[in-house]
Amino acid sequence: MAAAALAMSYKQEQREHYDTKAELKRLKDKYDYFWPRKIMMLFGAPGAGKGTQGPNITKTLGLPQLSTGDMLREAVSHGTPLGIKAQEAMASGSLVTDDLVIGIISDRIQEPDCGAGFILDGFPRTIAQAEALDELLIQTGERVNLILAFEVPEDVLEERICGRWMHKGSGRSYHVKFNPPKAMKLDAKQVPITGTMNDDETGEALYQRADDTKSALVKRLSDYNNLTTPLLDHYDKAHIVKRINGGLPIKQVTSQVMLAMSKKHMKH
Repeated sequence: MAAAALAMSYKQEQREHYDTKAELKRLKDKYDYFWPRKIMMLFGAPGAGKGTQGPNITKTLGLPQLSTGDMLREAVSHGTPLGIKAQEAMASGSLVTDDLVIGIISDRIQEPDCGAGFILDGFPRTIAQAEALDELLIQTGERVNLILAFEVPEDVLEERICGRWMHKGSGRSYHVKFNPPKAMKLDAKQVPITGTMNDDETGEALYQRADDTKSALVKRLSDYNNLTTPLLDHYDKAHIVKRINGGLPIKQVTSQVMLAMSKKHMKH
């Protein structure tokens, strides 16, 4: 009996040893493929796929996605010196200056969860901000090393955006083509009948956002192109902009993203 128990214990230790080795190999392979520190940005028009691919990157590499709005709110709630200044500016109706935002970013990217890198969301929005960010990163011998620009034909964006319906209470999202609610019925012109657009779980009425219309999308795309074209030109000079065909199926888009993030394809 003692010998049998000893043998079982030995086998268990062996399994744990092999499991540990396998996990270490997985981590080594991941960092051999993706390392060093990633400093990334995602650009894409509404409906281009940033909202899907950003979490994929975070899940794969553990990189936090840093929103300037979230960082400002966090700095204010924690009462940091820069947060107090930002709160004073907002309370007086003034805009938060670029210097303040850069300072808050500087503090945030020193946190432990940014050790392997981070994704900036919503910043920079101007060439002046991009240059200020460049100056911040150069202090530690770093720079932005990857921009993923999701490119999708306008007719595909229109189909994605204008077909979206939302459930107000839960935030559940539906799409007339890709994820229709079970109750949906179409009229003679194959247009969804509003009264049948109900949430699968509660039966409550769904709604469309005011800017999820064709006319609103035209302005949103114009604003996006005016904002991002100069920024992509700025980063193109460093050969770090990777254009992703966001019009493909999600799995194919994800494959493009992972390849673009590999060590072989990144500038350091």
